[in-house]
Parts: sequence; structure tokens; C-alpha cells
Amino acid sequence: MTTPQKTVVIVEDEPDAAEMFAEMMRVSGYRVVKIFSSTPAIGIITTEAPDVVILDVMMPDISGLEVLSIMREDQKLKDIPVILVSAKSMPSDIKMGLDAGASNYLTKPVSFLDLKKAVDELVSERDL
Repeated sequence: MTTPQKTVVIVEDEPDAAEMFAEMMRVSGYRVVKIFSSTPAIGIITTEAPDVVILDVMMPDISGLEVLSIMREDQKLKDIPVILVSAKSMPSDIKMGLDAGASNYLTKPVSFLDLKKAVDELVSERDL
């Protein structure tokens, strides 16, 4: 019996970065849904019920932190692990992201191994 493919939703407004993250996740065996705008993100995350969300902090419409805040207040979405990715690498930025409910915070440029490890760990924790 094959296990269903795990789904990762990527919310990233920069197409090159989104495609790079998507390719990293596909190579790792995940099903990927890419969103280039944070406005429709909540609806798509609700529909997809992904195993992990990779969320850019700095988005042109609604910030990743606001999307995360909405997710944490929603009964259906509050337990979905979220990895924030950002060029903001100050300890205060990282603390703000984690305090907002992020499961992990990675600074750009994100390495393949760091992203894969973060996603794999969160997926396996959910499977327990």
C-alpha cells in the first residue's frame, strides 16, 4: 500500500524563489501548491489542508505574519505547521515569527538541506 503524498503549500511572491522552493520539495517527494499572493492563501490553505506551509514574511499584500495570525485563530488551520522564510534575519525578527506561531523560521537564502530537514521534521511530527 502506498502512502498518500504529503502536500506542501508555498506562499511566496517572488516567482524564482517560489519555484526553487517548489523544486526542492518535489525532489523530496512532496506534492506542491504554489501561491504568489498572500490574499488567496487562507482559502487555498483551507481547501488543500496541507501537511506544511512555507510562508514568506514580506509579501506585497498581506504580510506572512498576518496570514500566520489568521491561521492560528482558525480551528481548521491552527495545527498546520508553518515555516516562515524571510530575508529578515535579526534575532528580533526571528523571535517575532516564532512568537506569532511559526513552527520554524528560516532566513533567505534558504539551503535545500535546511528546508528539506525542516519540512521532513514537521511532517513526521504530525504523523506521530
